[in-house]
Amino acid sequence: MTIAPSSAPSAVFLPTLPGRYYTDPAVFELEKRNIFARQWQYVGRAQDVPAPGRFIRVTVGDENVIVVRGRDQRLRAFLNVCRHRGATLCAADSGDAGRSIRCSYHSWAYRLDGSLMSAPNWDTMATADKADLGLHPVHLAEFHGLVWVTLADDPPSLEEQIWDQLDYRLGGDRAKFLRYDLASLVAGQRIDYRVAANWKIIQENFQECYHCSTIHPELVDTLPQFRDISRIPGYVADGYHFAADKASFSVSGQTVLPRLPGLTERDERRYYGMVLRPNCFLSLLPDHVIVHRFQPAGPELTTVTCEWLFPPETIAGYDVADTVELFHLVNEQDFAATEACQPNMKSRAYANGGVLVPLEQEIIGRWYYQWYRDSMGLNPAGPDSAGPDSGERGDAR
Repeated sequence: MTIAPSSAPSAVFLPTLPGRYYTDPAVFELEKRNIFARQWQYVGRAQDVPAPGRFIRVTVGDENVIVVRGRDQRLRAFLNVCRHRGATLCAADSGDAGRSIRCSYHSWAYRLDGSLMSAPNWDTMATADKADLGLHPVHLAEFHGLVWVTLADDPPSLEEQIWDQLDYRLGGDRAKFLRYDLASLVAGQRIDYRVAANWKIIQENFQECYHCSTIHPELVDTLPQFRDISRIPGYVADGYHFAADKASFSVSGQTVLPRLPGLTERDERRYYGMVLRPNCFLSLLPDHVIVHRFQPAGPELTTVTCEWLFPPETIAGYDVADTVELFHLVNEQDFAATEACQPNMKSRAYANGGVLVPLEQEIIGRWYYQWYRDSMGLNPAGPDSAGPDSGERGDAR
């Protein structure tokens, strides 16, 4: 059986990316090279690496990277590769390396600043320069407690990358973001999800609320603007207001936690959500902040880490389970929806993609897709006018 090609979309719609951009291993390899290896990528929070010797391990592009805190309290990132024979140094996703990073294969040991400290039988290699055998460094920067790394040789400013996106979301009011003081917050809950969907499907879902009244009953009861979004074609810079009968962003709507210390009365009863490309989603609320990290594990698999952040005093004195449960429900609903889409990205019916309705076009079609096309070197004339089959360039802008 053959399927007749669909007619051109009405001028009312914008096209999505074609289906293969969500399934093709060749596309995914280009994404790893052009986006995840070259742009700043969110890998965790500074509080995940609280003391000298503590480390986390992350995947960046095709590389295995460790972030470790040195004895000087500075965070550094290195390729997780021994300079001797290429063994993996830190086998766990997190842990304590102690005073040095030691290879379990031949016992080469590296200081926490990445320099080679010792190797067995070094006296037979005394003419070699240890300075040439340190771990390969990776660029690292911290943005208000969020740790980002990049494999780029000469990376652009992380501050510019993040502020450009926050300005777009918050109407240029940087003081609004600063009042949440992310660096002072601690995790009250962390949940890891394995989602059988391409990372872009998940991010597209997070950037529109056309689906909210269909699959998120608890969310639209709390944020009634999400129930009727006909007047919200893009971000609302002033945030989305809680329903009149909801005292808090929680399942019950009645769990009252202390307001974040830096917020004002004007910040009360409002929600802000935003994707920080390429792999972070931030939700700002009066009494907590939610941070998602998207880690593509393959063209059709994504690991999502979600953390709920509170002031330490809130964690010590209050039960936050009711608050955590609301966005956990939203996550499960969203991920089920994206998993329902993923198998059909290979269907002939989606070979040329789908369509974006007007309510999805500003953020996904004109903002997110433009970044994606620029990063991948796609011809702006159309989403499929250049691709792995047509000689895409290998550098990212």
